[in-house]
Amino acid sequence: MAESSMPSDVPPLTGFTVGVTASRRREELSSLLSRRGATVVEAPAVRIVPLADDRHLWQATEECLAAPLDYVVASTGIGFRSWLEAADGWGVRATLRDRLTPARLFARGPKAVGAMRSAGLGEVWSPRSESSAELLTQLLTENLAGRRIAVQEHGAPMPDFVSALRKAGADVIDVPVYRWMPPADLAPLRKMVQAITSASVDAITFTSAPAVLTLLEVAKDTGHLEQMIAGLRGPVAAACVGTICAGPLADHGVTCVIPERSRLGALVRVLTDELTTARTRVVRAANRELRICGTAVVIDGMPVRLSQRAAAVLRALAEEPGRVLTRAELLTRAWPDGPGEEHAVETTIGRLREALGPAGAAVQTVIKRGYRLAAP
Repeated sequence: MAESSMPSDVPPLTGFTVGVTASRRREELSSLLSRRGATVVEAPAVRIVPLADDRHLWQATEECLAAPLDYVVASTGIGFRSWLEAADGWGVRATLRDRLTPARLFARGPKAVGAMRSAGLGEVWSPRSESSAELLTQLLTENLAGRRIAVQEHGAPMPDFVSALRKAGADVIDVPVYRWMPPADLAPLRKMVQAITSASVDAITFTSAPAVLTLLEVAKDTGHLEQMIAGLRGPVAAACVGTICAGPLADHGVTCVIPERSRLGALVRVLTDELTTARTRVVRAANRELRICGTAVVIDGMPVRLSQRAAAVLRALAEEPGRVLTRAELLTRAWPDGPGEEHAVETTIGRLREALGPAGAAVQTVIKRGYRLAAP
C-alpha cells in the first residue's frame, strides 16, 4: 500500500504498463495514459462495422416514417448521427426529423443527448448513470400500451431491453445502425491474454462490453481463460468505463475499477488512483524511500526502470521487509509463467542491485537461506 504521494515532477503512472482494447477512440485513450507516464500496449478488441447491407436500417426507417412515433431511444451519439446521415443519403432526413420532433426522446448518455441537440431535437430524459437499465426503468414508469417506440441499438441487439418494452404493450421498432465485430487480426489480443496471465501488464482498460466479451472468447479459444481470470482477480487491474461494460467480467468474479461517469478522462483518473495507491508499495530501505510502481522504482524522487523480472523480485521482497525468501519462493512469486532455474534468481538479484545503485545494498543475501530486503 502506498504511504506517500508520487513526487510532483514524476508522472503518476511511471513504471506501469496498461493495455488498451478500445477501437474507435484508441488513440485518445492511449494518449491520456501516455501523458501520465504509462507504457501503453494496444490490442483493439472490436471494430465498428457499418451495416454492409442497409436494407435492415432502411426497413426500420420506413416503419418509423409510416406512422407517428410516441417515443425514441438514442443509445449512442455515433449511432443516432449515423442514422440521420443514412436518412439524408436516402433523401428522407427532413421527413424522419418531422417524425422524431413530437416524440418523447430518451437518451442513454450525454453523447446521445449531444447528437439529438445537434439535430435540433430536445431530449425528455437521460440517466446520470448512463445506464441502459436505468433508462429502461424510467421508460417503464410511463403508459406504453399501444405506443410506438423506436430504439436505436448500440452496436448489438438489445433483446432484454426490447422485450421488456413489448411486455409493457409497446410496438417497438429496432433501429440497427452499426455492429460490433471482432478485429480482423486477433494476434494482438492473443498477446494481451498472455500479458495478463503473466502479469506483464499492470492494468487493462475496456470501453465497451463487446470488447470484454471478445477478449474472454479469445482467452477461451487459446485455452487460457482460467489463467487470465486469475490474473484479473489478482495483480492486473481491470478498468471499465461503466457498469454495463464491466458486466461480463463481474460474471467471472472480477472486481473492476469503474468511474462515476462514463468518460475516458474519468476512466484514466480512477485507474491512476487505483495504481498509485492500492497497487503501489512504499518501503524504506538503506535509509531511502523506495516507491515500487509497476516495473519502476522511484528512489528518493528519482525513477529507475527495472526489467519485469527484477521488478517482480523487488515486489516480493518488499511485501515483508526483513523476511528471508528462499530462491524457491522467489521463483514461485516472480516467475508466474513457470519456475526457472535457481541460478536465474541469483542473476536477477545481481541486476536488481545494479539498477538500484546505492540503494541496492538494501537487497541482502542471507547465506544458505536466501534474500531479504533490509528493514529499517
